[in-house]
Amino acid sequence: MTLFSPKIGIDLGTTNVLVFVPKKGVVINEPSVVAVGKAQGNYGKNKILAIGTEAKKMIGRTPEDIIAYRPMKDGVIADYRVTEAMLRYFLKKSLGWNPFKPTVLVSVPAGVTSTEKRAVIEAAIKAGAKNAYVVKEPILAAIGAGIPIHEAMGRMVADIGGGTIDVAVISLGGIVASTSVKCAGNRLDRAIADHIKKKYNLAIGDKTAEDIKIKIGSAVSMTEELMMPVKGRDLISGLPRTIDLSTNDATQAMVRELREMTQAIRKVLQDTPPELAADIIDNGIILTGGTSQLRQMPELVFRRTGVVAKLANDPYYCVARGTGIALKHLNTYQKSVLAKR
Repeated sequence: MTLFSPKIGIDLGTTNVLVFVPKKGVVINEPSVVAVGKAQGNYGKNKILAIGTEAKKMIGRTPEDIIAYRPMKDGVIADYRVTEAMLRYFLKKSLGWNPFKPTVLVSVPAGVTSTEKRAVIEAAIKAGAKNAYVVKEPILAAIGAGIPIHEAMGRMVADIGGGTIDVAVISLGGIVASTSVKCAGNRLDRAIADHIKKKYNLAIGDKTAEDIKIKIGSAVSMTEELMMPVKGRDLISGLPRTIDLSTNDATQAMVRELREMTQAIRKVLQDTPPELAADIIDNGIILTGGTSQLRQMPELVFRRTGVVAKLANDPYYCVARGTGIALKHLNTYQKSVLAKR
């Protein structure tokens, strides 16, 4: 029976989908974007034109009858049908030709509701999975970061992605205190775009805002700043214009969002039992997820909490790696698996 059932771990993120296949590692790392044509396709439904990398190229560049958008919002399914199509595409792409239905394990945010959880499982089953499991992101991030989660010791993980920051204190394989706040990478991009609009009367796209964050952004002000030319549309003349943006200008733009993110970490620390809080002071806070790679992020967390923060190895891939390890040892991690179909 399950002897031939292939196993697949999916880090279903707001910005990117990572697919992990045991023994092969991460086989797919593509944006969670779907391009939909408004042309009345099958039975009057919108037709799906492109998924993943192909679809992301279309963002902000499509004619009126094509929309490129993200079916996942803040880490949960916003558009069910499109998410299912996206999952089916990624399952097919990672398996190639295989007559057996896979066992799929999907990551979900820490604050997921039972309805949202069910939606993920249903979507995976409809997309062609034989069994579907869901596990909370901080647990998978901790497993992927190599933290021994089954010990009677408090470990704290902050997984900062595109849609949410998931913070959890883990002990004996379970979550003791956690929170999930819908403020992460995408909100930082938006803040940068808004700041440039207000300060320089320049309109820039999401892609440019993301580039600014990655190339010159920092969580705290820097003495040696980086500079970057930013191209956009002048809001007064309506013509293209270029400005030079500095790191501290970008940092200034993100202040409010960064405060909200560190606030989430502080809240979980305040909810942590004293014994475990002592462990966290010893072990530090482990940061995972794509947005944790923002310059000086550990420094910011340390300044706001007084607890040393460390970046996990390969923070971007922690959750995906965690799905692979959890799949391999499903019985060991039974307690952390939320649901199954």
